[in-house]
Amino acid sequence: MTKVSKTLIFTAAFAVIATSAFSEAAWDMKAGMAYVYGGPGKMSAMAMAPAEKNHEAMMKNAKKVPENTVFFMDNGTLYSTSGRLDPTGNFYVN
Repeated sequence: MTKVSKTLIFTAAFAVIATSAFSEAAWDMKAGMAYVYGGPGKMSAMAMAPAEKNHEAMMKNAKKVPENTVFFMDNGTLYSTSGRLDPTGNFYVN
């Protein structure tokens, strides 16, 4: 394989990885929706019932997620930590 071919293959592979990372970076969370983590590979979203009683029940034990909270998976378990990720995916503690 020539150097040009290897360079083109590497560039294409990097573009695919970078594109998928950016497409998964933003969450479009909306008011009135609930997002549920049900275990490895099990995420769901559903509209919440609009009743005030339902809202009060959810808020009873709710905790505000602090800014710069990073969620990630490790061995099928969801974790969170405080910090930041730069555009390349490197983690920094605040």
